[in-house]
Amino acid sequence: MRQSTTIRLIIIAFMTVIAVYLVSPLPKPEFVRNLVFWQDPRSRDLQIKQGLDLKGGLQVLLASDLPGGAAPTPDQMETARRIIEDRVSGLGVAEPIIQLQGEDRILVELPGVTDRNLAIDLIKQTGQLEFVDGGFNPPPDGSVISTSYRVYGGLIYPNTVQAGKPIDPARDALTGTARIWRTAFTGEILASAEPAIDNFGRSIVNFTIRPQFQSDFRQFTSGKLNQALCIVLDGTILSCPFIRAVLDTGGQISGNFTPESARNLALVLSYGSLPVPLKIETTRDIGATLGADSVQKSIVASAIALGALMLFLLLYYRLPGLLACFTMIFFTVSSLALFILLPVVLTLPGIAGFVLSVASAVDANVLVFERFKEELRSGRTIRASVETAFQRAWPSIRDSNLSVLITCFILFVFGSTFGASAVRGFAITLSLGVLLSLFSAMFVTRTLMRAVFYDRAESVPDVSLVLGVR
Repeated sequence: MRQSTTIRLIIIAFMTVIAVYLVSPLPKPEFVRNLVFWQDPRSRDLQIKQGLDLKGGLQVLLASDLPGGAAPTPDQMETARRIIEDRVSGLGVAEPIIQLQGEDRILVELPGVTDRNLAIDLIKQTGQLEFVDGGFNPPPDGSVISTSYRVYGGLIYPNTVQAGKPIDPARDALTGTARIWRTAFTGEILASAEPAIDNFGRSIVNFTIRPQFQSDFRQFTSGKLNQALCIVLDGTILSCPFIRAVLDTGGQISGNFTPESARNLALVLSYGSLPVPLKIETTRDIGATLGADSVQKSIVASAIALGALMLFLLLYYRLPGLLACFTMIFFTVSSLALFILLPVVLTLPGIAGFVLSVASAVDANVLVFERFKEELRSGRTIRASVETAFQRAWPSIRDSNLSVLITCFILFVFGSTFGASAVRGFAITLSLGVLLSLFSAMFVTRTLMRAVFYDRAESVPDVSLVLGVR
């Protein structure tokens, strides 16, 4: 056996073992997940992701809410889409689908989401953070202004002796002196934000300041010792902690946070503010339309179809058919492993695209075998017949699969532009399957045929003994 063929067999065996391991239900250690997804700090579970129609979840349609009904620019909407995608991914939602719909809408699909309200709050928050100069000293009764409350034209005190009473923008209700509320800093000074727990077991958010703003932040806090600095997010005052020390590199945001709300706030601050305000136009809880039972039946039906196809290849092509059966197994397992690695969110149309790609893999093998049969009938040796069969079958295989890939590209663009995620899922799985089927036929099948027929490479056998047909 030639050395190049041996190396190819080793490559095929290695890829097969890795693919079988990824697809198998065996537990995957954390170091394996970190190795596979070394560029992503969030280790995935190495499982096939299911879409809304298979798993259920939440679908939210967001619309631009600019003042006066002004239209957002395409760059603003694309930036907003990316920020929402980062926020939701950081929340831990399994492979969300966030795509533009029209010129001023964003469609968000969250398969398997468990906390509906938390996800909606994270999505719609503009994320405009302000550090407002409170300017007042601690209340004489010793109460701490740290409970969330809203801004309705002016600032409103939280749960203190002045609870619910508005602070006049021109006069401080505590001191009676004329004053003006102003924003000292905005969220652009933040370098990072992380949820944490303080010494009393309360949820807080630690933040760090960008180096270029540290000097200004230190100068501001040094002149405001024992005065309030209100932290306002999207018009909601999260807390008004008092500055107890000079701060430069960072600090903490405290308030009535739960661990989930602290994590949400950290995500919003880390990924920045949305360039346009968004409002929720529609919200739908999507049930799994197929259900676990239907998915199981689909898997059984696919296995039966694949088995029938392999039986046909065995009976009609004999030894080459046996090699094609291994190629089909390699193709199927490798496709599922590829869906896990990318990852691809499988929906019902996506499954249809995958099944259709199986037909492409079979078609390529049939073209090669028929050409192989013709070459043997013409009196060529087995080695010459193998090489010539692949060379002459390649143009037909290339052109047919190229036309499918072009169609997939058109479908993908259509699905991305008009928000037809089902069409896009079909295009993705079909195109991946077609590319992998080309590799399977032209690399795997070719290598196996070279290895099996190597010992009789120079012989001219009876065609019926090799292929089973005349």
